[in-house]
Amino acid sequence: MAGHEHHHRFSLCFCDLMRLMWSLVMPCIYLTLVLTLVLLLVLLGLRMWLQGRRKSRLAQDGGPAVAFFHPYCNAGGGGERVLWCSLRALMNRYPGVSFVVYTGDQGVTGEQILEGARQRFNITLPRPVTFIFLRHRVLVEATSYPHFTLLGQSTGSMFLGWEALRAFVPDLYVDSMGYAFTLPIFRYLGGCKVASYVHYPTVSTDMLSVVRERNPRFNNADFISRNPILSALKVVYYCCFALLYGLAGSCSDVIMVNSTWTMGHILALWRSPSRTSIVYPPCDVRAFLDVPLEEEEDEDDMEEGWEELGRELGSGEEEEDVGGDRKGHSIVSVGQFRPEKDHQLQIRAFRKLLDRKGAGPGGRESLRLVLIGGCRNQEDEERVLMLRGLCQELGISDQVDFKLNIPFEELKRELVKATIGLHTMWNEHFGIGVVECMAAGTIVLAHKSGGPKLDIVVPHQGSQTGFLADSEDSYAAAMETILTLSPSARLEIRRNARESVGRFSDQEFETCFLDATESLMSTLVR
Repeated sequence: MAGHEHHHRFSLCFCDLMRLMWSLVMPCIYLTLVLTLVLLLVLLGLRMWLQGRRKSRLAQDGGPAVAFFHPYCNAGGGGERVLWCSLRALMNRYPGVSFVVYTGDQGVTGEQILEGARQRFNITLPRPVTFIFLRHRVLVEATSYPHFTLLGQSTGSMFLGWEALRAFVPDLYVDSMGYAFTLPIFRYLGGCKVASYVHYPTVSTDMLSVVRERNPRFNNADFISRNPILSALKVVYYCCFALLYGLAGSCSDVIMVNSTWTMGHILALWRSPSRTSIVYPPCDVRAFLDVPLEEEEDEDDMEEGWEELGRELGSGEEEEDVGGDRKGHSIVSVGQFRPEKDHQLQIRAFRKLLDRKGAGPGGRESLRLVLIGGCRNQEDEERVLMLRGLCQELGISDQVDFKLNIPFEELKRELVKATIGLHTMWNEHFGIGVVECMAAGTIVLAHKSGGPKLDIVVPHQGSQTGFLADSEDSYAAAMETILTLSPSARLEIRRNARESVGRFSDQEFETCFLDATESLMSTLVR
């Protein structure tokens, strides 16, 4: 009897709970509708306000404006070269259009930024550009988000994009750095036409496979790769993020990608094949074509050629260095000091190469590793200190040189002296440094993945243009193979490589970039 009474009371309580929940359903629905309506009205009001500002600016300036979103425009990487070449091409084609760059760089002036572009890339813009300095770039810094970094940076980019839009409302917005979540803000709030140049997908199927296979990498911590539950949760997180990333990216009216590898991932995520095209990034190959490709065994002619080149590039003191260093072998790496560039692999592979070489002439003492790259922030500078510590730990610090944020002419001198151009980034989206090494006449040894494998270090007219590797041992073995090749065999590979890089020139990029943006620019300059 007591049990029956207890069951009856439980039933009454459950029924009361269900009635209470049902009575709350309609108020919740009404509240949701009201909040949605309020949000839509706020967004509509913001859109009208921003479009009013754009019309006011058009009436005052009398011409359309194109704005590039590039928070790190003062860095010295390949993405920045794309920015300056894009601006130069558009300025030359459309004289009646004004141009703006949103940048997060602080402590520099616009003139200093342009001078840096001239020194690093040998690029001078034909007319002025307006810089808008954003104050909250920290919102897109990886260090601000020790966990859920992709989501944090993407959300931060939306706030930074809103800061940029409030400061200036353009007619055409170009995301030239890969912040896809800014696209819907400029399109739907700012009423702008939007275009994007994608260097690297924020998330990719390769990243998902790394997590699924529980493979530790720079973006998959050891404690996650060792834990099946955390790995499963991270896969779900990546899948949800990939969905949002695809929705944001599909807002772009024109999508340009920098390689076959990037093209495949963007088509899978953004699903806009009719608006997507490959525009290979610009590489300053012309600056290296005056370097003579001589057979290394012709000692007298070579020394005379290097001395003449030294006089063209710098002082007499530098001439001596150029000629002298050529008696040994320089292995050069060009790339920003970011974790994905995997400079540790370069250093460890170089150590293994030294272990393979003996003492004496042509042995380990004749080899040097030169790491050239830009440092964007304090995090990159700390990474360089860590790499220097690794060199000391391996006992090779006296044979490894670090050259940071060097001007273009010094970069050219280092590439000209080098025997091997080294690249170790897994799934590099393209690899401008690889192309520059090939144009300079170095023999390229690149990672067997991504752009280098699919677009760059590929046979030219059926002949070899370089080497590929994917581990410390394979890199060390490939470097040893290159160094033991005969001078004539090395010369043949260098010639093939140089002939193959014409498709990556500044001129080719500007032609393809203008063709891709023609449909948008024609609506601005009727």
